[in-house]
Amino acid sequence: MKPKILVVDDEPEAVELLEFNLKQAGYAVSTAGDGAAALKKARSQVPDLIVLDVMLPEMDGFEICKALRLDPATAKVPVIMLTAKAAEIDRVLGLELGADDYLTKPFSPRELLLRIKKILARSQPEEKAKDQLRFGDLLIDVPRHIASWKSTPIELTATEFRLLTVLAQRAGRVQSRDHLLRDVWEYDSLIDTRTVDTHMRRLREKLGAASQHLDTVRGVGYRFVE
Repeated sequence: MKPKILVVDDEPEAVELLEFNLKQAGYAVSTAGDGAAALKKARSQVPDLIVLDVMLPEMDGFEICKALRLDPATAKVPVIMLTAKAAEIDRVLGLELGADDYLTKPFSPRELLLRIKKILARSQPEEKAKDQLRFGDLLIDVPRHIASWKSTPIELTATEFRLLTVLAQRAGRVQSRDHLLRDVWEYDSLIDTRTVDTHMRRLREKLGAASQHLDTVRGVGYRFVE
């Protein structure tokens, strides 16, 4: 079955371009031109990924992303935000609200397809990892993509789970932001390392008491402590 992508943009030309490239790449595509339609389709179809424009009428992409993350039915659906705003505060805001990645317009369709492919790959269990990682009351079930604290499941996006798993598998070793960008996001070139910091902040909030295992090493990166 083809992965389902929901494209949310109010510009017909942009939608046409995205729809064409996504279908050519083998994805099933649905579209929405405003926030209400986007939320309705996201909840009824539960796509594998959402490409979300920020500048939309009535309800902008930030509000939509926040609503998606608050709804249990769509909380784990990966979101790539498209923004004409290049300011760092706008990129960070999108990530803090739950977006998995962002691209600044104008963008390369090829780059978007590459990022979609990598994000969807994070949602799939790693064939080589057949074990569970347990640290006290924290359990990370790698094959099943489930994390729990005292037997209570922790709702994590695919990117957040991947970030937690990479750190846990390297417990005790400091991981620089650059290494995490390479190993979690699989970026070959250096981009804004605030992406890592923002995801770590979100991950800590979701882990609650379990965040005691995540240590910040100032000026270097992060470390999982047992």
